[in-house]
Amino acid sequence: MIQPKVDFASLSLFPATRAQVEESWRRTWPQWGGALSLTEYLAREAKMESMDHAKDGKMIIWVLAPRNDPTTLDFMCSCEAFKRSGLVAYPSSSTSEPNSVHGVTCYAIASVFTPPSKRGRGYASHMMSLLHWVIASRANLPRFPEVWGAPPEQVAGASEGLFSCLYSDVGEDFYRSAGPGGREGGWETRGAVSTIWDVGVEEGDDDGWTWLTQEQLDGLWDRDAGRINKELANMLTSDTSCEVECPAAFVTYLPTNGVCGFHIPRSMYTLDVSMAGRFWGIQSSNDPDTYASWSVDLRPPPPTLIITRLSASEETFPGLIAKIRQAARRSGIGKVEVWKLGEGLKDIAERTGGRTVTRNEHLPQMMWYGPGATENIEWAYNEKFSWC
Repeated sequence: MIQPKVDFASLSLFPATRAQVEESWRRTWPQWGGALSLTEYLAREAKMESMDHAKDGKMIIWVLAPRNDPTTLDFMCSCEAFKRSGLVAYPSSSTSEPNSVHGVTCYAIASVFTPPSKRGRGYASHMMSLLHWVIASRANLPRFPEVWGAPPEQVAGASEGLFSCLYSDVGEDFYRSAGPGGREGGWETRGAVSTIWDVGVEEGDDDGWTWLTQEQLDGLWDRDAGRINKELANMLTSDTSCEVECPAAFVTYLPTNGVCGFHIPRSMYTLDVSMAGRFWGIQSSNDPDTYASWSVDLRPPPPTLIITRLSASEETFPGLIAKIRQAARRSGIGKVEVWKLGEGLKDIAERTGGRTVTRNEHLPQMMWYGPGATENIEWAYNEKFSWC
């Protein structure tokens, strides 16, 4: 039964109660549960909630609900916001000086969902507009629209974000139109590009390479974060991989605190294939700065080995991708995919059999809350590890 629209001024955004959290999971199960039963799906969500990327208040489920009944289970819609550590690099005015790199708070947004009975009323769009007001530093936000009533209350430890990102499966316009003042000024698309290989039949020995288990990868991410920091310090605004011309800043999430690691247990919940050797990554023994990690994407079928994080030079990339294709082949997986390769690596990928395509799903979109406009900000390391 379709319900009548409610005046937006009577609604606000609230952190979900425990009962609302579980209700949000029950609502999303029919669409996102896949082969999992409701019991299995609820168990998976509870397990994910306890992992490093989400625990200790790093994940909050927000609900759009009546101001006079904020704990109701009949809320309009919901979404998840993950608090993350990130970096911002402001370009140097001199090519002889490094960029100014700073650690920042940022957010990843996921699981935006409105039940069928409440769709077509603008609730999800309004929720996303309000979300800026609870996760961002308000210093650079516009005036809060009076027709919306009072701004939502900020929650201690859950605000002051410098940027946020999400992945849209409903096109570019929906989230772009959900700005902090309504209509335009919301999240903008960056780099919805994938490179895909068939795994082929070539085999090679493992000399010079170390296969990595999930536990070994967990020990890699702090070092990886340091590498990202150093590379950002030297990133040029003229880099041909940049989508933004002469960016005012580069931003990125960091893979630490479970951000990259959670992809593995999540994919294992419904995995019908077994990764050969229980390996989820690989590293060059001769060049420790050459490495990759991956998970498995089951939807749409058939399964795809998707690279979550990749670090390689133009010289080491061919060998690295050959080993990743080998890992997929040994595990009975037919394709390998990576998101947003740099221009130099993209050219090499094509010579190794990869084809680069523009995606029409999982569109990476970002919003900047610092001085200036989102259109002038470059999302660096726009790889699958950032997805949630």
